[in-house]
Amino acid sequence: MESEPHCIPSWIVMGAGTGGTSATIGRYIRYRSYPTQLCVADVEHSAFYESWVTGNPDAICDCPTRIEGVGRPRVEKSFVPEVVDEMIKVPDAASTAAMRVLSQRMSRRVGGSTGTNFYGMCWAAAQMRNAGQAGSLVTLICDSGRTLCRHLLQRRLVGRQRHRHRTPHGNARSLP
Repeated sequence: MESEPHCIPSWIVMGAGTGGTSATIGRYIRYRSYPTQLCVADVEHSAFYESWVTGNPDAICDCPTRIEGVGRPRVEKSFVPEVVDEMIKVPDAASTAAMRVLSQRMSRRVGGSTGTNFYGMCWAAAQMRNAGQAGSLVTLICDSGRTLCRHLLQRRLVGRQRHRHRTPHGNARSLP
């Protein structure tokens, strides 16, 4: 990113996964004293978000995640909440819709966990726009979508889930 106008990212957005990648990146941001903020995007059936909000390292989630590679029923020891600046809970329908949009825009398939990251990127971009800030955003394409179940790519899942789940950010909807 050296040649970019904003070579130090304003935000790095990571999916919760096991918490290890976000912990490593968050510690590095602090070690180097970068002004970068770390946002962790968690899926709707995962224990990480509740743990971060409540401070309870023993938080659990009884429902299994439907987004491969993101979310856990319990908080993994690799998760370091102290290095996370913001955490958002992403409805499965939003992860799936974001996956589909990004796959179309990039002309290559990405999976649900990358959709979760992309939704988080859109959230961070909206925060920056609302604050009148310029800067760069960074995330990873963490899955190719090869192992996705066929039904995740169907619009019906997005439509069925859209109105059933509420999050701290409201119903699943498109970001401005």
